[in-house]
Amino acid sequence: MPSSFTTFPLELIEKLPKTDLHVHLDGSLRLSTILDLAEKQQVELPAQGEDGLRKFMHLGENCGSLVEYLKAFDVTLRVMQTSDSLTRIAYELAEDASRENVRYMEVRYAPMLHTQKGLKLTSVVEAVLEGLRAAQDKFGIESNVILCGIRNVSPESSLEMAELAVAYKGRGVVGFDLAGAEYDHPAKHHKAAFQLVRDNNINVTIHAGEAYGPESIAQAIHVCGAHRIGHGCRLRENGDLLHYVNDHRIPLECCPSSNVQTGAIRDLPSHPLKLYMSLGLRVTVNTDNRLVTDTTVSKELWLCHTHLGVSMRDLKQIILNGFKSAFLPFHVKQQYLRRVSEELNGFDDGV
Repeated sequence: MPSSFTTFPLELIEKLPKTDLHVHLDGSLRLSTILDLAEKQQVELPAQGEDGLRKFMHLGENCGSLVEYLKAFDVTLRVMQTSDSLTRIAYELAEDASRENVRYMEVRYAPMLHTQKGLKLTSVVEAVLEGLRAAQDKFGIESNVILCGIRNVSPESSLEMAELAVAYKGRGVVGFDLAGAEYDHPAKHHKAAFQLVRDNNINVTIHAGEAYGPESIAQAIHVCGAHRIGHGCRLRENGDLLHYVNDHRIPLECCPSSNVQTGAIRDLPSHPLKLYMSLGLRVTVNTDNRLVTDTTVSKELWLCHTHLGVSMRDLKQIILNGFKSAFLPFHVKQQYLRRVSEELNGFDDGV
């Protein structure tokens, strides 16, 4: 970094208006809530107390692979099988996000993972929406939902999640995603689900280029019709595809700390985000999992600032990219952008 580079404190970045477009509900609980719900529901946990759970779930630690990283979700899902717990967890996530001035959030999860105790899929969706709406009333943060199919589960189950997305379009669900273990589970196997959501003009985002190469990104865009790409770390390996993504303004949902944690990136300074920004790609910065990665949007932006040398001017552009990339109606986005641009102008760019 140049010697003239002014480093801003995390507290300043927390004051900036922000989005979080890539955040998993089942990876963003409070530790205290997991323990409380486990006690109330008489659910057995693999470790005792907050410290024990933190250690067992490798919170914020390098897991070495996406598959290892995903093991933490076995713990969180144990206490996410009732309507009340889902409403509470969604509410608390929005409350936590609002505390760092996240104005708009898109929360993603796979309803099929919350039916172990007999909850109907529709009840799962409605419980989460109830929590997000209550938080909006109390804290002013707007949140919508992205429903997920799971790569390493059957294409039939993804189609079922897609049908759910169609049923709740315009009722709080704004997109469809494919999550889960990427390696050896290509998105094209779930083509029927994506065909259904696109036939219904529903937005599509897909995890791609995280644990597999640029072919995964090409498939997400050209076979499944993705409007945004989740992670996209390996896009830099294919220049032609990179320029296609740039030319078509396909946003990248970057989650820097998570990418290090899963082994997708060696360390923060080697993250391609800076290259992508220099080339003009529409980069957004997100949490992925607030609990499992032990992070916030502000922290992710601050790490980009301190480890990648991203200037305040560029941080502001990343923030605006988030509002531009949201799965919102055009005129709603315009209102956000006008308001947020004015607010950001009130913060000094530094040197």
